[in-house]
Amino acid sequence: MAQANINIRVDEEVKKEAELLFSELGLNMTTAVNIFIRQSIRQGGIPFDITTQTDAFYNPANIRRLKESIKQIEEGNTVTKTLKDLEISDHA
Repeated sequence: MAQANINIRVDEEVKKEAELLFSELGLNMTTAVNIFIRQSIRQGGIPFDITTQTDAFYNPANIRRLKESIKQIEEGNTVTKTLKDLEISDHA
């Protein structure tokens, strides 16, 4: 089968992240792109949903709370409670 070259432009940081991911999967960029193209052909379209919808977990309020929690942990400002402690405080 004859080979053809494809040149694409992608953000440098995105390329680095993709190469790291593909490497962890035992793939290189060429193999990953070939898999994507072959799956697109097999499915007659993009092999995943393309949407403007985002995962509700990643809403701004949750992200703020996660960052606050991480900061508290890093500063050592955490209180460890057992499930029993939580049950008692809920009923008090």
